[in-house]
Amino acid sequence: MKTFMGLMIAGVAVVLLSAPAWAGNKHVDEAVHHAKEAVDHGKQGHADAVVKHASVALEHAQGAAKDVKSPHLDEGIKGLKGAIEHGKAGHADVATKEAQSAVMHLSEVK
Repeated sequence: MKTFMGLMIAGVAVVLLSAPAWAGNKHVDEAVHHAKEAVDHGKQGHADAVVKHASVALEHAQGAAKDVKSPHLDEGIKGLKGAIEHGKAGHADVATKEAQSAVMHLSEVK
């Protein structure tokens, strides 16, 4: 009986400790949200708004990178940096493409 209880406690502990892995990463979710906002504004030609939303998305993506290791996250960060760079230069069309790439990659982060 003691062995059974020990196994039950161990099983519950495994489930509880792995729950955060199932929940997703809030930073990734926020990065995707703001990257999509950047894309929407970029399609309207608002380069300044692309910079604003891509910057917020970048902060969240970099926060996620502290906990999550993923090549998609790395590529998403690269795309966000490109969106910011091109948005600051007033190139809304190129900034939008970079933000779209970021959305695609960030959406793949598990």
